[in-house]
Amino acid sequence: MNPALALGQTVHDVLDELSTLPQEDRFSVSLLDRLIEKWKKVNGKLGGFSSQEEEESYLARAKTMLERVMKNPGPLTGKAVKIRQELPYYWLSEDDNIILCGKIDWLEYIEETDSVRILDFKTGKFDEDGDSLQLPIYYLLVTNCQTRAIAGVRYWYLNRDDEPVDEALPRYDESEKRVLEIAKKIALARKLDRFVCKSKDGCPFCRPFESVIAGKATHIGVNDFNQDLYTI
Repeated sequence: MNPALALGQTVHDVLDELSTLPQEDRFSVSLLDRLIEKWKKVNGKLGGFSSQEEEESYLARAKTMLERVMKNPGPLTGKAVKIRQELPYYWLSEDDNIILCGKIDWLEYIEETDSVRILDFKTGKFDEDGDSLQLPIYYLLVTNCQTRAIAGVRYWYLNRDDEPVDEALPRYDESEKRVLEIAKKIALARKLDRFVCKSKDGCPFCRPFESVIAGKATHIGVNDFNQDLYTI
C-alpha cells in the first residue's frame, strides 16, 4: 500500500458505488461525504502515508477529482450495466489452465444500439501507455462476461479532464494473442518456479516485494481480496 494507491482505490470505490444506485439517487449524497467515509479505510499508516501533511495533500487531490465529477457528471447520470460477477473472469485458455479476471470501472449502456461502452477512471498524473495491456484485457473481459456488443471505450483522467476521452477499440484477435502469450509465460515461470527479471538492478515492480521478504516492510492488514497489505 502507498499513498497513490490509497487515493486511486478510494476514488474508484466512491464512483463504483454509484453504478449500483438508481440514476436519480446517484448524486443525492455528496461524493465528498462518501469519500470521507471511505477514506477511513486508508487513513494514516493504512494508506502508507508518512505524515499528516502527506495524507492531507492526497485527500485534497481526491476531493478535487470528485468535485470535478459532481460538476460534470456526464455519463455517470445515464444507464449503466453491472456485470454480475464480483470479480469478472472467464477461461482465456482451458488447455493451458489460464483464467483472465479483472474489474471494470463502469459500463455505459447505449440504449439506441443495446450496446455498452467501457469507461475507465484514471487517478494518476500520467496518461496510460499506448502499449499497455489494460485495454486489450478490458475488451476481452467485457466481450466474454456479458452479452452486449462493445460500442467503444473511454478513459476519464479525473485529475485534469471534465469529460472522458475516446480511445480506439483494439481488435479481439490481436488482444487475445497478446494477452495469452504473456499469460503462458507467467504460467510457465510459476510451474518451473523460475522468475527472471530483465532488469539488472531489479525493476520497480519487484522492489516492494523484495522489501517485504527482507523484513523491511510493515504488515498493516488484509484487503477485500484477502491479500496481505504492507507499507514500505
